[in-house]
Amino acid sequence: MTVKINSLEFENVKRIKAVQLEPSKEGLTVIGGKNRQGKTSVLDGIAWALGGDKYKPSEPKREGSVIDPHLKITLNNGIVVERSGKNGSLKVVDPAGNKGGQQLLNSFVEQFALDLPKFLNQSSRQKAETLLKIIGVGDKLYQLEAREQAVYNQRTAIGRIADQKDKYAKEMPVYTNIPSKPVSASELIRQQQTILAKNGENQRKRERCRALQAERDRLAAKVNDLSEELKKYQKMLAKAQEDMEIAFKTAEELVDENTSELESNIAQIEEINKKIRANLDREKAEIDAEDYKEQYRNLTDEIEKIRQAKRELLKDADLPLPGLSVENGELLYNGYKWDNMSGAEQLIVATSIVRKLNPECGFVLLDKLEQLDSDTLKEFGKWLEEQGLQAIATRVSTGDECSIIIEDGMSKEPEKINGFSSWNGGKFNV
Repeated sequence: MTVKINSLEFENVKRIKAVQLEPSKEGLTVIGGKNRQGKTSVLDGIAWALGGDKYKPSEPKREGSVIDPHLKITLNNGIVVERSGKNGSLKVVDPAGNKGGQQLLNSFVEQFALDLPKFLNQSSRQKAETLLKIIGVGDKLYQLEAREQAVYNQRTAIGRIADQKDKYAKEMPVYTNIPSKPVSASELIRQQQTILAKNGENQRKRERCRALQAERDRLAAKVNDLSEELKKYQKMLAKAQEDMEIAFKTAEELVDENTSELESNIAQIEEINKKIRANLDREKAEIDAEDYKEQYRNLTDEIEKIRQAKRELLKDADLPLPGLSVENGELLYNGYKWDNMSGAEQLIVATSIVRKLNPECGFVLLDKLEQLDSDTLKEFGKWLEEQGLQAIATRVSTGDECSIIIEDGMSKEPEKINGFSSWNGGKFNV
């Protein structure tokens, strides 16, 4: 059985002179009136009577009154709660006549129910924490969210590095027809020395040809001068002629190799190696970029697994209202964050969570509902009826949505209605 308020009688509490009220057992009871007439004092009186001294007003006695406050609330479980006197002494009597105290009231009165605006004014994260505490998955969800955030941050860092590596690789120059490894200068110098040695040998052969030619000329001159040795020198001349012809023939076939390319390569070897290193650096940058991209993909998969675990955790939780969930530490209802919910949705979510905190408490108190239009009031009132809940609220209004009017601290009956009425879906219930 959920505990609700059957009736209340207050005297000399804050702005109240004398107020009696029998709220609707289900749905919305609106206390109307102009400003500074005592509407909020009714809610403060209920909170003080049921919630204890921490809800006691700083100045509980009505200004100008010589009589101390008196509060009496009768609950639907038969318990009668009274506070009276200067200190607001508490008297709690159950249907059997047994007396109790604040501890008995605390067992079935939820603190947030006495001050629902306190819950409504919490941050979205605080509301989510309250919900998670109720359903008992807060610690597990926070662990998953902390892990998700850590992986998300890691993935973000990896993604940035991958982008930087990729951009760096694309900006680096590429050289074609370049060896894949740095060239050794000593090898080129050795090749050059081999060619130079060969060319030196060729040069010596050319010089020998010239020497043989000079020798032949000398011998020819001597033949002319030395007739006696003509035959001897003729033979020598023939031989020299033969050697000369062979030498010239061989020399004509010789081809000197060009060292200009090697000399150019030696001169440009550092530039070549610079290009080779640039190609190698670009290749490494591309490999690094791909490696970080792969890490990014793996972290994305891990984040999705964590989010799925969060969905499963909340899916199996005993939530107070279908459509409620928590995402990234914020309360969601049907996919909407708190500031995107309608006024009626906010009241429904808050009331559902408060009810879940203490299922035995069947009522909530709400102040200043003038911010809600009549359609929103009707929607919220209809939902309360469907849930079998009772809400007592104040509103700066004297319209027909009000169940009772407070005027100068006194409860006033609506015109042409006998007794105290309550509003149910926009209609009076007598």
